[in-house]
Amino acid sequence: MLRTNNMKDEKKLPLAGIRVLEFVHMVMGPACGLLLADLGAEVIKIEPLPQGDNTRRLMGSGAGYWMTYNRNKKSLSVDIKSEKGMSLVKDLIKTADVVIENFRPGAMKKLGLDYEGVKSIKPDIIYGSMKGFLPGPYEHRTALDEVVQMMTGLAYMTGPEGRPLRAGASVNDVMGGMFCAYSIVAALYQRQLTGQGQLVETGLFENSAFLVAQHMMQRAVSKERLQISPSLQCQIVFQLGLYTTFSTLKIMNKSLLVLLQTHSGSHSVMFLA
Repeated sequence: MLRTNNMKDEKKLPLAGIRVLEFVHMVMGPACGLLLADLGAEVIKIEPLPQGDNTRRLMGSGAGYWMTYNRNKKSLSVDIKSEKGMSLVKDLIKTADVVIENFRPGAMKKLGLDYEGVKSIKPDIIYGSMKGFLPGPYEHRTALDEVVQMMTGLAYMTGPEGRPLRAGASVNDVMGGMFCAYSIVAALYQRQLTGQGQLVETGLFENSAFLVAQHMMQRAVSKERLQISPSLQCQIVFQLGLYTTFSTLKIMNKSLLVLLQTHSGSHSVMFLA
């Protein structure tokens, strides 16, 4: 965590002096902009007229989206479909270091604001594009966090046997924003070396596949059927429960067991594989 005590300190943050324009909505795109802002970048959120970003008005489980993912940013409402609005946006692009977006495939191209369009305005731009899927057979499809959790097996590893369950937070959305943010930081560094901008892409599906990569590798190595997390937890629930009568330690591997036996002087401690 970067800590600042005053406005003077904020000027010393890593991305101070970097301007980011964000054309984003919901979680993944705003999360990326938020992280860049926290690193000191000036983030300008472009919102549609007349009502602004739809997440401003979400209720229920989405009521916290706006305040969580859009703090520390500037905001500008623009009718981007009008000639005057588009002219304003293009003028801003000329002053920007980074543009980020997470709208459905083809939406930014239709406006002339995809990577190639923005690059023609600002040749050294860093362009962060966050989609449901990276280039491939599904690249033209939209996606939701829970959809890719089901597709990759993350929900299977989260819920009880036979009942796939969505994770309790928008893990792929948030992680997609994180991946895009740190990739943008790397691209900015590379631009210092080469003078060239570039396109940075992240995808919800690929994020979720990364989350379950350890399970895929486990299956490939062991050739055994995976135990889903709740089933595994049931086997060691006595270790993880809260009790008033005794204390327990959870030993994750045999090398830690040897250390415990050595330092406790007891070789009666058992390891459950």
